[in-house]
Amino acid sequence: MSNQMTIYDISKKAGVSIATVSRVLNGSTNVKPRTRKKVMDIIEQYGYKPNAFARGLGLNSMKTIGILCADASDLYLAKAIYYIEQKLRENGYHSVLCCTGYDIETKKESVNLLLSQHVDAIVMIGSNFIMNTPEDNQYIKDAAVTVPIMLLNADFDCNNVYCTLCDDYKATQDATEQLINGGAKDILYLYNSNSYSGLKKLAGFQNALLTHDIPLKKQLMQCFKGSHEDIDGVKGFVESLHAKGLKFNAIVTSDDFLAVGSMNFARANHIKVPSELQVIGYNNSILSHCSEPELSSIDNRLEDMCIQLVKTLIGTLTQNEMPQKTIFSGELIKRGSTRI
Repeated sequence: MSNQMTIYDISKKAGVSIATVSRVLNGSTNVKPRTRKKVMDIIEQYGYKPNAFARGLGLNSMKTIGILCADASDLYLAKAIYYIEQKLRENGYHSVLCCTGYDIETKKESVNLLLSQHVDAIVMIGSNFIMNTPEDNQYIKDAAVTVPIMLLNADFDCNNVYCTLCDDYKATQDATEQLINGGAKDILYLYNSNSYSGLKKLAGFQNALLTHDIPLKKQLMQCFKGSHEDIDGVKGFVESLHAKGLKFNAIVTSDDFLAVGSMNFARANHIKVPSELQVIGYNNSILSHCSEPELSSIDNRLEDMCIQLVKTLIGTLTQNEMPQKTIFSGELIKRGSTRI
């Protein structure tokens, strides 16, 4: 039994958090005597040996990294999985992937599943793993007591959590300012997510307008609630805004699929791109080559971020002092959909 026992199993059997079990194992005085006894009784009953998986000693390291991703059909997330898995393999690590969806309870279950598999660390891909309340983020803090947590494109201040991200705020602000400086004033912002990253992009867009004394109009900031595969749905969505008399001569988007849908709208309505309408995507994905003309898109340095994340991860596992936060700058890659 002792070989299978994990810190997660003990926390379940004792009815306490993983963090509490860890405090007991580390001899912390910040635990009630009754709670300590309950945890120690379980440990003795099942013969749990916490040092068997001690990272510092390198004993019985499973050489396995858990990867969490909300939706592997998303182009951006799928590419990130590919880069990270590839770099991990180059460093002698296997990976276990859990696709969690966006429900908080499933995310928690997936983290606990990975901990029960004795992974050496957990990588969370995408900013949707960071929620809006401290209670909803407690599962990350609890997991970080046991193993290092690596966040891709999210920012979370916590011991043993390492963040690698793009400055989405500045990247979107800079691209929007380039449009404004080129003469565009009525700019539609299309987004599809209220995640940490999604809100940073929106704020960057808004700040670009405010900096140039352009009033913020709610009707020019629109959230598309459909699937990231529904490019036709995006086309119809923009068409409906246009039919209501909304005037815009540029569109900035939070994702390339929104930009491609906007390009399809322009073509269907005989609106010339870029002379009558300029369009900017985000992620600089393969989709940026799937329209005519090709799409100008913000490159958020995904491959560089993934390489850095794995470098930080390997450094952490080998007991090196690593930066808790690494921030990359995005860059607008100009193609035929803009005049700037």
